[in-house]
Amino acid sequence: MLVEVCANSLESAVNAQKAGADRIELCSELGVGGITPSHGLIEMVKERLDIPVHILIRPRSGHFTYSDLEFEVMKRDIIFCKQIGVEGIVSGMLHSNFTLDIERTQQLLSLSKPLKFTFHRAFDWVINPKETFTCLEKLGADYILSSGGEVSAEKGLDLLSELNAISKKCTVMAGGGIRIENALKFKNAKLKALHLSGTSFGNLIDMDDKVAMNSEAHLKEGHVAISNSGTISEIVKSVK
Repeated sequence: MLVEVCANSLESAVNAQKAGADRIELCSELGVGGITPSHGLIEMVKERLDIPVHILIRPRSGHFTYSDLEFEVMKRDIIFCKQIGVEGIVSGMLHSNFTLDIERTQQLLSLSKPLKFTFHRAFDWVINPKETFTCLEKLGADYILSSGGEVSAEKGLDLLSELNAISKKCTVMAGGGIRIENALKFKNAKLKALHLSGTSFGNLIDMDDKVAMNSEAHLKEGHVAISNSGTISEIVKSVK
């Protein structure tokens, strides 16, 4: 069974390889579901790992309906990843009505070739998962990362099994809440791939009386935070 580790740092990536993972998906900021890692991090991971490295191409947190500018950033990141020699791309796009953005996902797939392509957990928001799975398979996706449309892959195992049964060549990869206590369930269900982070917390420092830097005001999954030119203009005028 293929085991992919979602690694959020160089240390995490090295630990995953030492632990026997088959490959990693490299990203940053797991707390928001992951975003594209920096070019420097990608370069250093490629220098130090022998196992395949797949890169998450997601320009921001929040939903998966991207502007034209965001789409251009995604394409630039894929080009860089190909130049640096990674083995796979993890990405995907939806329309605002939660249907697959076929045209632009196809562009991402085509641009990624000959690398492996995983359609990520945006899949868990689609309205018709079986139809979408078949479409992605026809488009050429190599993997679909999914929790089966549930908060955890264990709860979504029925759908994952159904998708696995209809798959011809696209691998269903279970992800979301994979732990030592439930990992064997996915193998017994005849799935072929698992995706997990294996996260633990360390490097603790005393934060008493320190101002919090995490901001819930910027974490609105149905919205996208953008600098407002009108607001900035008024402030500039007031201080210049």
